Amino acid sequence: MVTTLSRRVKDRAWRLLLKLLLRPRGHGALARLGTGYGGWIVPRSLLRPGAVCYLAGVGEDASFDLALIDAGCEVVSIDPTPRAVAYAETIRGTEPRFRLLPVGLWDTDTTQRFYAPRDPGHVSHSITNLQGSSEYFTAECRSVASLMAELGHSRLDLLKLDIEGAEYAVFESLRRDRISPAVICVELHQTLPFRGILRAVRQLERRDYVVRAVDGWNVTLVRPEMDATRSDAPQRV
Repeated sequence: MVTTLSRRVKDRAWRLLLKLLLRPRGHGALARLGTGYGGWIVPRSLLRPGAVCYLAGVGEDASFDLALIDAGCEVVSIDPTPRAVAYAETIRGTEPRFRLLPVGLWDTDTTQRFYAPRDPGHVSHSITNLQGSSEYFTAECRSVASLMAELGHSRLDLLKLDIEGAEYAVFESLRRDRISPAVICVELHQTLPFRGILRAVRQLERRDYVVRAVDGWNVTLVRPEMDATRSDAPQRV
């Protein structure tokens, strides 16, 4: 109990430090989409018909995906986890525009092991074995560039990464392949030391991204072309 409480206190302290150091510029027109658990903050300028959105990491909460679909965006949801695939089938029954690619997102096209969480009640599996477990399943993985080529997308308006530590490898592939999504929403997992996590964000800032929102370990970064509107605090839609 004491150990669990200590971990929570330390995690809260690190999250506060992250927000303090990243200094999010949340003065623009932002919207929070989805549930409290599965929602994200995005610029309202993203919410337009035809915006191309790749959302990696669905789990069993597609509220963010569905909100973007309702806004007219072209949404490609990505998650190889068996429970996520089964959950997606239930969504398809009521929302035929929802589509899930049962693959993982990585820096290359390959096959990877996805390690289970220690709590069997949790959904998310991790290529980086975030929780140090021994159980896993194997699945096909794709790079962002490979998916864009297959799906015929010449631009990417939003890339959401909730992929249990694999986000840092994907960041490197974006740099290598010269892909710059207009908006990146990412959960930063502690597979790197804190300095490494901060360095990964700073590298994105050097590519003209601006940190617009920090919500715990969830960070929203926006490039200038998607950041033209100015208003007050985030609105929930």
